[in-house]
Amino acid sequence: MAAIHDTVTPPPSPCINICRMDERSGLCEGCLRSIDEIAGWSTLDDDARRAVWDAIETRHAEWVAQRFEPQGEKP
Repeated sequence: MAAIHDTVTPPPSPCINICRMDERSGLCEGCLRSIDEIAGWSTLDDDARRAVWDAIETRHAEWVAQRFEPQGEKP
């Protein structure tokens, strides 16, 4: 998303209205934020919001990699 790294436009909220906390990961199943990131979003400056988006992108990439890892093959 271009707006995330655009330094002029404020980063949008990652919330997609699927608000369920995963007990095991501690992340929201919809937006992949922690409860602290969700609670603090409104007080974060734009740089901190971009850092949260960066963390979400990393978490999503890790989730995709785990989801599509061949079964039975563990290093």
